[in-house]
Amino acid sequence: MSWWKRLFKGYGSKSSHRNGKTAVPQESPLDSGLERVLRQVSDLLGENDDLVIRRFSLFGQREAALIYFSTLVQKERIHQDILKPLMRIPAENEEVPLTQEGVLREILHYGKYQVTDQLPDVLEEILRGSTVVLVDGFPQGILLETRDVEKRSISEPQSERAVRGSREGFIEQLDANLSLLRYRLPNPDLTVKTFTVGTKTRSKVAYCYMRDVAQPALVREVEDRLQAIEIDGVLESGYLEQFIQDHHLSPFPQVANTERPDVVVSGLLEGRVIILMEGSPFVLMVPVVFAQFYQTLDDYTERFLIGSLIRLIRVLAILSSLFFPAIYVSLVSFHPELIPTDFAVAVAGGRAGVPFPAIAEVLFVEISMEILREASVRLPQQVGSAFSIIGILVVGQAAVDAGFASPITVVIVALTTIGSFAAPAYNVSISFRMLRFPILVLAGIFGLYGVMVGAVMIANHMLSLRSFGVPYLTPFSPENRRGWLDTLIRAPFWMLRRRPAFLHPLQRQRLGTIRKLKKEPSNTLDPMKAGNERREPRDGV
Repeated sequence: MSWWKRLFKGYGSKSSHRNGKTAVPQESPLDSGLERVLRQVSDLLGENDDLVIRRFSLFGQREAALIYFSTLVQKERIHQDILKPLMRIPAENEEVPLTQEGVLREILHYGKYQVTDQLPDVLEEILRGSTVVLVDGFPQGILLETRDVEKRSISEPQSERAVRGSREGFIEQLDANLSLLRYRLPNPDLTVKTFTVGTKTRSKVAYCYMRDVAQPALVREVEDRLQAIEIDGVLESGYLEQFIQDHHLSPFPQVANTERPDVVVSGLLEGRVIILMEGSPFVLMVPVVFAQFYQTLDDYTERFLIGSLIRLIRVLAILSSLFFPAIYVSLVSFHPELIPTDFAVAVAGGRAGVPFPAIAEVLFVEISMEILREASVRLPQQVGSAFSIIGILVVGQAAVDAGFASPITVVIVALTTIGSFAAPAYNVSISFRMLRFPILVLAGIFGLYGVMVGAVMIANHMLSLRSFGVPYLTPFSPENRRGWLDTLIRAPFWMLRRRPAFLHPLQRQRLGTIRKLKKEPSNTLDPMKAGNERREPRDGV
């Protein structure tokens, strides 16, 4: 049940008062009397200094009024395009249209407007920045789009940097974000549906999909989950993510978020559903699999050999950030015989003055590093980067000098921290940072056996996860060998002929059957050729 229907519920033929405000029924037609309508609007919207009710005479013959919030509209447009033509005094022999259809057709030259005879629609549009024209004797109100809210310019996303690619990112305005998608995907099959979420905030939410690609069952499921959200306020798309995900207690994200329009377009072309929200620059994509969180746009803009190498390095860095400290603690505390002799002597010499066991030493440095990282995030940008570098150097050196940690421990933790930054998705990086501590405790108690137990538990948990019904470890489990071409490595484009099978797209094929020239290419500028024009091989030199 929507906000206005709840507000207007319970109002009958007699007016009722709740909390000092007059309620109206769910289906409340506008009264033809101007004074009664203005009284109802004033009672429901309350006393606000930015609420403007401008009375005037329509062509000097009939009483009328404009209603709008001055903080949400473009005032110059109201004065020039609405008030000026409506308040004009007609010439002596001029016939003026005193009907609603005549005013819309001959006087108001507006591209976006709507007409309604319901009071709830009038109130909601006023709160969204529209201007309402009410005329005494007209049974309907004219809603004109005059919204003008300050917004920041489109700039490069701060959370997702690309070496090669677009420099445009989403902003907080929903219409601007939709225009970025339409600009990159001028296709009639791109479908946009909008509705509101939040009984108090009335946040505007839109979901998009390709009508000829996306699975209709997936679109219906997304719509049902979004429509089922009942909360008083939605301030960011992260609220929606927590409501629509499948497993609420899992540390791993089951909904992807991005600030890049090109990433969103690639998801639409694969058959995913995109969720945008007014007031948030982060766009949600569903469904997702784990392999998607370590892939970036740079993997596809570069040649496949370079993209595959960079992706493999990224995967190794992410895994090392999870297991590296635990393996170090296991080897030092339980399995020193597995360490080469020379290196074991160096480790023992470094830890000679440390009075704590390896597990306590690593935990101390890890917790200190997490505190420094969190503090640097909350500081201003100009100070945060310098503070993080200086803080790590000073605290690390001081810990070594004071005997709280050994140099090798500081190096291990530093490499682990750097490896966690290799994860493109910030939410996955946080998940691995959180799981690092229980694995570290298991390693301190059971050694390498504890590391293996932790790894098996994490793998079993990931095998049980679903994202809108899609197994989280697809295409590894369930097995899909064709999907392996775009997981740990990125195969050439001519091998990625089909869209991901786990999305069940309506159009499986995305690459044409003709993948090479019908004739062999002719190098016309080759110095061994007889000229610089295209010739047949038999022409010779």
